[in-house]
Amino acid sequence: MPLLADPDGGTSGTALAVVIPAYQAAATIRHVWSGVLDAVPHAAVWVVDDGSTDGTAGQVPGDQVLRHPVNRGKGAALRTGITKALERRPAWIVTLDADGQHPPEEIPRLLEPLERGLADLTLGARARSEAMPLPRRFTNWLSSTLATRIGGVGVPDAQTGFRAFSAHLARSVKPSEAGYDFEAAFLLASLAGGWRVLSVPVPTIYGRSRSHFKAGVDTWRMARVFWKYAGRIVSGARWTS
Repeated sequence: MPLLADPDGGTSGTALAVVIPAYQAAATIRHVWSGVLDAVPHAAVWVVDDGSTDGTAGQVPGDQVLRHPVNRGKGAALRTGITKALERRPAWIVTLDADGQHPPEEIPRLLEPLERGLADLTLGARARSEAMPLPRRFTNWLSSTLATRIGGVGVPDAQTGFRAFSAHLARSVKPSEAGYDFEAAFLLASLAGGWRVLSVPVPTIYGRSRSHFKAGVDTWRMARVFWKYAGRIVSGARWTS
């Protein structure tokens, strides 16, 4: 990948940084990490071990691991990784999950709209097919419908954690949420703030990894994030594309 211009001016020392939040992912993280290096070999990659007790951190080189001594939540792990990535002054940042549901080989396709100046944030959008569990299909449809009304731009998969965005956006949008609601808060703030958001279709993959999403508390936290934009949900934002 060529050295890219930093959106805030100057030249970045690292064109691309990749952040992988990981919790109890010893069985999958090495495959994901190596896949990232195959797809974007010149990227700076950090795995954020969020208090795992299964040896997750030991599966990748130590200089590429950031560790939380206790589990603090996916949002906290993403914040730690993004903060570290920004220290390297990248042009772009990619986030993907450690459980193998996001194919690293799709990273170049997510980056293309950013490199062409067409977007500030790209979402790896999965189809709501039979490969996706039925409850997730419903919550995905609901959150995507609401996000579309908030942003005035089509959002087919609002729950995806497979994303690419500019460093400028990462410096400007800094949610305080610590759990899965961090990703929702980041997306909705970007949409409401007028940042350019595009979606790129990616395969829908669901393996055997156990989800750490807590149906009760995490659903409530997500609902609070969407409630902040209740006015835009009711009135709808002006459609932009």
